[in-house]
Amino acid sequence: MTFKTLDDMGNVQGKRVLVREDLNVPTQEAKVTDDTRLRAAVPTIAELSDKGAILLVLAHFGRPKGQPNPEMSLALVTKPLSDLLGRPVQFVPDCQGEGAERAVADLKPGDIAVLENTRFHAGEEKNDPALVDAMARLGDLYVNDAFSAAHRAHASTEGLAHRLPAYAGRQMEAELRALEKALGSPEHPVAAVVGGAKVSTKLDVLKHLVAKVDHLIIGGGMANTFLAARGVNVGKSLCEHDLTGTAEQILDAADKANCTVHLPYDVVVAKEFRPNPPMRTVNVHEVGADEMILDIGPAATEALADVLKTCRTLVWNGPLGAFETPPFDTATVSLARTAAALTREGSLVSVAGGGDTVAALNQAGVSDDFTFVSTAGGAFLEWMEGKELPGVAALEA
Repeated sequence: MTFKTLDDMGNVQGKRVLVREDLNVPTQEAKVTDDTRLRAAVPTIAELSDKGAILLVLAHFGRPKGQPNPEMSLALVTKPLSDLLGRPVQFVPDCQGEGAERAVADLKPGDIAVLENTRFHAGEEKNDPALVDAMARLGDLYVNDAFSAAHRAHASTEGLAHRLPAYAGRQMEAELRALEKALGSPEHPVAAVVGGAKVSTKLDVLKHLVAKVDHLIIGGGMANTFLAARGVNVGKSLCEHDLTGTAEQILDAADKANCTVHLPYDVVVAKEFRPNPPMRTVNVHEVGADEMILDIGPAATEALADVLKTCRTLVWNGPLGAFETPPFDTATVSLARTAAALTREGSLVSVAGGGDTVAALNQAGVSDDFTFVSTAGGAFLEWMEGKELPGVAALEA
């Protein structure tokens, strides 16, 4: 894929640049509780401001359903964003219309303004040409720096890229380059770790990956469905028994594609799901009828570590066990630390994404050691499914 970046913009002094960022941050009592997405926006905004551009930041916040809602105003991010940038950030109470045009006309080169929530207009999610035109009148250039919203063909994520000269911001650029390294043109052997509760939520991911990777490591509750498909009695474990036929089809497809599927052969089981219950480690064929599988066992975890040591590329989405509840994070933390160590040594390119995955890597203390960790949820998953992302496709040169 070829796309233009900030390096291709030329002189932006005095130009009005509409920058689509992801400012949809978690909040409590009108205070930002996690500024990860704000920090990700800083490099692009700061660089363009330093070059004398007039920065007009577009973003959505929450789900206001096409109506103004004071509780979902982006006014609340201006102060924390200003603190991170170390420079003033103004707020414009609309993202289109005469009022916004007047406010933008008063801005000087280098100024930064956050425009009001794009989803206060019903036309945003409908990619309404009238709203696209109204927003486009505010700017001279368009930058998309929000990969996490790139799977949506909305006015501010896709429409504007067809109205104004369009470029990828630094965060978008880093994300796209990392994803290209991971699955576009990766160095083989490639391993994928796919975990999570249900096969049904990741069917398209699994079907796509078996044709792309050399090793598919399946963990979490979804591994139980694959074990059941192979005739294993998984007791009271979370398991989609109605999808065992589909699991068998995926296993057959993997065989045809020479992709080795790794399922746990020893597991940690308990009779109740709570922190630190009585538990035991058993072979998968020894799970009791009243027990549930809550994590991968130590022997299987060690074997998976050995697999990663033979690989050059790793894509990771989802935990291996019920990682939020101790001690069922053991396998996830252990394998994440192995991947991090291999990445530090320079022998592995590691790309991870998805909310649970980011939380698990943070828990293991290795987020900074992976080659790239994407905070995108739906967009990362759709990319793993091999789908075209409208917001990315619109940037192609």
